[in-house]
Amino acid sequence: MVGHTETCPRAAESTPRTLDVLIERRARRQLSEARGAIEPVLRAAIASLADPMDRMAGYHFGWCDADGVEFAGAQGKALRPALTFAAATACGGPAQEAVHAAAAVELLHNFSLVHDDVMDTDPFRHGRPTVWRVWGETNATLLGDALQALALGVLSDGVPEPVTAEAVIRLARATVTLCRGQYQDCAFETRESVSAQEYLSMAAGKTGALLGCACALGALCAGADHRTVSAMHTFGCEIGLVFQLVDDAMDIWGDPEVTGKPAHSDLIHRKQSYPVVCALSSDTAAGRELARIYQARQPITAARAARAANLVEEAGGRDHTAQRAATALQSALDALPPDIASADLTALAQLVAHRDR
Repeated sequence: MVGHTETCPRAAESTPRTLDVLIERRARRQLSEARGAIEPVLRAAIASLADPMDRMAGYHFGWCDADGVEFAGAQGKALRPALTFAAATACGGPAQEAVHAAAAVELLHNFSLVHDDVMDTDPFRHGRPTVWRVWGETNATLLGDALQALALGVLSDGVPEPVTAEAVIRLARATVTLCRGQYQDCAFETRESVSAQEYLSMAAGKTGALLGCACALGALCAGADHRTVSAMHTFGCEIGLVFQLVDDAMDIWGDPEVTGKPAHSDLIHRKQSYPVVCALSSDTAAGRELARIYQARQPITAARAARAANLVEEAGGRDHTAQRAATALQSALDALPPDIASADLTALAQLVAHRDR
């Protein structure tokens, strides 16, 4: 059964440096249960695609190899579906009512991942060649388009009828906002400077919009009132900001063996991530040296990326990112209405804030 409705303390006075073992177990159990609950819906939706697109999707989701042979590969975290289920049960609804909404947000998330890999020319995901590396950029783009369409179909076919229209509108609007955020993220790569506020606005679209939508859909499926649905949306948006800030930090200082991502990929691509934005605007010697690396014509090698990572930290980028993530986490927890069973949502929020992959 997905979702647990007992209550727990809302939040600590300050963000802890490590995640409590019991909270982590609770959160990871939710991720596992959410993944299992939505997989039949995902597989049925993807089976409706013609070959080789169904095979491409199965490969992307970690179900099979490039030839379509079943493969027990690494799969996504299923954070967004878990948030949908947690929001539904927090509002007193049965988790089963939110299965299609949870599957829809996962399909939309993977639409963005497939396109993101093409735009960033990322060669690997979960330790395997990305879809565009196997089938080409054009086919990968088409697969992303198909996943987006499937998301809307799954949502409209399966959510409770009284909220179908609002649910579809929310997912469609989240898609537009996500695309705008992704556009801003790409545009930042050609600019010499980006303000912290511009970055946070981009992150609210690229990452926050879909997490906010995931939580709002869960509340809708549970029959929550508009006040509660809005509060859930705010919670999810703030958690999305936490997720993006932690992701930015992991790209620079995470262990590639743990994260599954190439070392310093953002730095090599001259990404204006939040730690970099903070460092470049720090008016420090380290920040000025980092600016010279970013503005140089030659490619950023692995060695120069490692130097850049040290400079970002020296200029205060790491500390500023941790502080801003802690603020967003607290804002998310403060947004939760006091009359809901928030234990699962709180556990997932803490996991997002303290994850290492």
